[in-house]
Amino acid sequence: MRVFTAALATETNTFSPIAIDKRAFEASLYAKPGEHPATPTLCTAPITVGREVCAQQGWTLIEGSASWADPAGLIARSTYEEMRDEILEQLQAALPVDGVVLGLHGAMVAQGYDDPEGDFLTRIRAIVGPDVLVCAELDPHSHLTAKRVAAADFFVVFKEFPHIDFVDRARDLWSIAVRTLKGEIKPVMSVFDCRMIDVFPTSKEPMRGFVNQLYALEKSEPDVLSLSVIHGFMAGDVPELGTKMIAITDDNAAKGAALAERLGRELFAMRGTFMVAQVDEKAAVDAAIAAPDGPVVIADMWDNPGGGTAGDATVILAELIGRGISDVAVGTIWDPIAVQICMAAGEGAEIALRFGAKSAPHTGSPIDQFVRVNRLVRDAQMRFGESYAPFGDAAWISFNGIDVILNSTRAQSFDPSLFSAMGIDPKSRKILLIKSTNHFYDSFSRIASEIIYCAAGKPYPNTPATTPYRKARRDIWPMVEDPWAR
Repeated sequence: MRVFTAALATETNTFSPIAIDKRAFEASLYAKPGEHPATPTLCTAPITVGREVCAQQGWTLIEGSASWADPAGLIARSTYEEMRDEILEQLQAALPVDGVVLGLHGAMVAQGYDDPEGDFLTRIRAIVGPDVLVCAELDPHSHLTAKRVAAADFFVVFKEFPHIDFVDRARDLWSIAVRTLKGEIKPVMSVFDCRMIDVFPTSKEPMRGFVNQLYALEKSEPDVLSLSVIHGFMAGDVPELGTKMIAITDDNAAKGAALAERLGRELFAMRGTFMVAQVDEKAAVDAAIAAPDGPVVIADMWDNPGGGTAGDATVILAELIGRGISDVAVGTIWDPIAVQICMAAGEGAEIALRFGAKSAPHTGSPIDQFVRVNRLVRDAQMRFGESYAPFGDAAWISFNGIDVILNSTRAQSFDPSLFSAMGIDPKSRKILLIKSTNHFYDSFSRIASEIIYCAAGKPYPNTPATTPYRKARRDIWPMVEDPWAR
């Protein structure tokens, strides 16, 4: 067998002011054929897993380019078209192939393209024809469009949020692909529209139990190959926004459709109960001060670079400073200009520095402090499961008992190694202020005495009922109370 693999992925917050060009991909990951590292990024696990699988099977794996950009705003049209066409030309040169296995995200939006993945998959299908296997792994925070479903044989989606299972799901994707190419199964994809948009952390009930049910059904139900939830991405203003349920069966469309609908309606019945409780910055600091032990983690959950924001909001930090709170470590504040100034000043320098709150309204005000530059790291990175996430050139500064990591490549706070990479022991601080909605939970919960979810400022459109969408559908919950009423 000859199988082609490639990856093209990012998550687009259409409300974000931060445009993406090719340099944004190069800052996170841009690997030409054969240059992808041994460790995957969030959406490139099909490549690294594919190397193992094809070696075991004695098959030929033809690698195309692999690209991932940290979430932000719209992709420049020329950038998307250049990177898309690069992979399409590689596929054309690889023909004939028996299968195409891709790493995508599913929430990409480019100037002039509401559905880049649908466009990409349709062009792939046109190249390989109707009989060649085409499949992909997706992030659940994506948009499952009719165009994509028509072009692909099946999708496998991360089940967990935080996405600790992206390698496991790539293995599932390849398992189904291998059995299909060997003629052992005939996967059929069924999709149910749940007519809702919500946030579904799997680190708590009721989503924890729902996902456990999916795992159990995959093991116990004959003919069920894979079950997935497309959560949807509420910061993407696109026509097919919303939550979907996917069932992949072995040539049993009727069973798949019935199962997808049953599970989808079960999910809908629990709408509005999934999200963790959130407090404002004043209540968050109150709770952190009152905690007897540290480290207490305050998650600045809506200034999350993983959702396309800048990651430079200062609302919670200003609250801490205003109250004279010390023994705090902040990871991170995105400010490439401040990092550049620190790099020029050098380690040990004491300088007046302005940083943060440059990207958008409702993110606080810049912080002005006389700081000490403690450590400078080029091309810093932190762990994220089996992968590494770069956060660029970075500076550890301190003032008045507060440590702040300034970074030049936007990245959410995945793991405590974010701090240790800069020389800070995260366990030694009373308060850790981080920026992430829930991806931090798996790793930070192992060291935290308490976790506080804080909704501060308005850097992210997190209330769909009132978000000023221009393209998104309005016939889903919570835009309407009962989307099933006709």
